[in-house]
Amino acid sequence: MAAPSDSPELFSAADTARRPHALAGRNLGLGVVSIVVLLLAPRVFDSNASLSFLSTLGTTMLFCLSYNMLLGEAGMLSFGHAVYPGLGGYFTMHAMLRFGDANFSFPVFLLPLVGGIAGMALGAVFGYVTTKKAGTGLSMITLAIAEMVYAISSMFPRFFGGETGISASRSYGQPWFGWSFGPQLQVYYLIAAWVGVCTVVMYAFTRTPFGQIANAVRENPERCAFVGYDPRRVRYLVFLFSTFFAGVSGALTVINFELVSSENLSILRSADALLFTYIGGIQSFAGPIVGAIVGSLFFLKLSDLTIAWQLYLGIFFVLIVIFAPTGLVGIGKSNWRMFRSGVFGRMLPRWLSVLAAAAVTLVGTVLLVELSYSLTFNEQDAKTLKLIFSLSPAARGALWVLGVACFGGGCAWLRVARRRFGEAWSGIGGQAPPEPPGKER
Repeated sequence: MAAPSDSPELFSAADTARRPHALAGRNLGLGVVSIVVLLLAPRVFDSNASLSFLSTLGTTMLFCLSYNMLLGEAGMLSFGHAVYPGLGGYFTMHAMLRFGDANFSFPVFLLPLVGGIAGMALGAVFGYVTTKKAGTGLSMITLAIAEMVYAISSMFPRFFGGETGISASRSYGQPWFGWSFGPQLQVYYLIAAWVGVCTVVMYAFTRTPFGQIANAVRENPERCAFVGYDPRRVRYLVFLFSTFFAGVSGALTVINFELVSSENLSILRSADALLFTYIGGIQSFAGPIVGAIVGSLFFLKLSDLTIAWQLYLGIFFVLIVIFAPTGLVGIGKSNWRMFRSGVFGRMLPRWLSVLAAAAVTLVGTVLLVELSYSLTFNEQDAKTLKLIFSLSPAARGALWVLGVACFGGGCAWLRVARRRFGEAWSGIGGQAPPEPPGKER
């Protein structure tokens, strides 16, 4: 729908002309800020637990970024991406054991290359079969390969370590320039350096002509084949690049935890990559990073508070798919474009109404879920359930009434708020303010 005549001019010709330079400057600024944040984070979060969380967050970011090379860049929906960081982690672990036993002076900070090369080698084998198909066929093949590899992990305990997995010390050999990588702080900086370098390389890939061809194959493979590009070959090459970075993330995970097991190969790990990446937004390069942060907070922080964290993550994912298919980054971009075009003020009251209604609905949902869990479990480690167990029956009854009231009233309010938001949205053009020419990632 075209914007009405009284809508403000969103972008002028001069804005469009300055677009590439503004984008390059903004990306450079974001890169500098990111480096500063990585360097200063240990100053604020200096405990071993916080550093371990930040290290895990970094490996998850890299895992999701590698997955988005498949899904976001080339349109390959994989259900078995955990195979490559998992097997890359296994090869890295065996390398650590061999180097430690032989007292071989292979530096620890180069071990991620072992995982990356192993991931790419396996990607060359599995990807040759996987990329022969596209769409649903490709997804089913990746799922079958994931299940096959997970089954094989229990058949060869000498390599995979059985149920307990394999462990090794990352501090083998002599320290390099005083760095033994025993302290968690040194491991954090190692992971931050590798994640930073890999992120820059993957972003550069999206700006290359081949990256643009991958986008074209995602959108219209038939037309690409018509102009002379082989869609299957393009998918295969993207698959190789993706599995390399996935293998690096697996190696960094092994260095961080000094342990690898068949859980690293499970379908749940692959599902994490899909959920986290989609929550952040597959249409933006920053989407997997945002999704990894949100998903890690669910997995590592919310799980300490309630045993229902997976239910909350599932509900959140469903809401994103239905109401915000562009992800959290897409929501932020839409609002930022409205702010720059001067129409955000007209939408702000509607936004606040939607957010308030969503907050009331959320309170009701949490109360009902936690109270329902309290009927099933008598004793749990979750803090929210412990709080509920400590209440009297009358207080629990009041919470049931409050939960039903908040959930029902919040849903009704949210329905009205969404309708009014849609009306206001239509009043400024009927669609999100468009981006200037050129795809921004």
